[in-house]
Amino acid sequence: MGLWDRIKNELIDIIEWTDDTNNTMVWKFPRHQNEIKNGAQLTVRESQVAVFVNEGAIADVFPPGRYQLTTQNMPVLTTIRGWKYGFNSPFKVDVFFVNTKNFTDNKWGTKNPIMLRDAEFGPIRLRAFGTYAIKVIDAAKFIREITGTKAHFTTEEVTEQLRNLIVTRFTDAIGESKIPALDLAANYDELSTFITGKINPEFGEYGLSVTKFLVENVSLPPEVEAALDKRSSMGILGNLNQYAQFQAANAIEAAAKNPGGSNPGLEMGMGITMAQQMSQMLNQQNQNQQQNNNNSGAPPIPGPVSFFVAVNGQQQGPFTIPTLQQMVSAGSFNRDSLVWKQGMSNWLKAGEVQELSSLFNGTPPPIPQ
Repeated sequence: MGLWDRIKNELIDIIEWTDDTNNTMVWKFPRHQNEIKNGAQLTVRESQVAVFVNEGAIADVFPPGRYQLTTQNMPVLTTIRGWKYGFNSPFKVDVFFVNTKNFTDNKWGTKNPIMLRDAEFGPIRLRAFGTYAIKVIDAAKFIREITGTKAHFTTEEVTEQLRNLIVTRFTDAIGESKIPALDLAANYDELSTFITGKINPEFGEYGLSVTKFLVENVSLPPEVEAALDKRSSMGILGNLNQYAQFQAANAIEAAAKNPGGSNPGLEMGMGITMAQQMSQMLNQQNQNQQQNNNNSGAPPIPGPVSFFVAVNGQQQGPFTIPTLQQMVSAGSFNRDSLVWKQGMSNWLKAGEVQELSSLFNGTPPPIPQ
């Protein structure tokens, strides 16, 4: 190397960092004996902060931009003492670049089940996991509290400590939120927001901020999952009457659309009968339960009036009057259909039964063939 090249290298001093990683939080600029010359060019890119440390103390913090480091704009630099010492200044400074972008997809989770006292199930054990995003909001504090003098610091070196803090605060927060165990899955967003507010002040002590916290799953113990399944089943049984009406309407509609079938009345009757039998079984269970719980000994309320119908020489039913009304509208039941109910001595035409005669008022006669 010639004399001019040596002088040129001494004159041009560029300090910058081009990050080509996804996990570097702090990077120390390498420099022989940590010397910075007067007039050096400092380039700080977006999502970066440059921190100068002189003799163990943080001297200056530079936000994004380009700077010419001189004794006028950087008080910690000493003045040039002449040609003999100007390019070999004894002034030394450590330059740390701090990445201020969002570090996403950091995992958190409970290594062991956490204890929670639930209002409905008492003490239970839960497991939970999710992700979070962090960023450095105070570079000087982050260096003082976390990285120290380390030349290269990555997210892996801090996430374990942060994960332990998150799990500890998650346990406290889920208890304070008072969300029942069975409702946790429906309140992940609310729980995430609540926990973020709990942990951010503590992250701030390290110069960090939690920009996003997500609860992806809370695993319930088997006994709670079984109770949830049972509650769902009871919800279905509670609507069994509506289910019976729905099945009857579908059977009537199918019979009306298929008049040339082999036995549409029989198919319709079987569908309605199955639905009604299920409904009657539930009604009978409810009546028995009410009777057992009623200390006054009052008799159960009578059920709705229902009739058996002769369809193609076969007995079908029993059908309630509203169901028979639907059958009249579908054309599968008329005043000449034979019916019978408990208390009747023989089968009669529907038009001759007082309870059913009103079903045919206003019904047009059959279309002549």
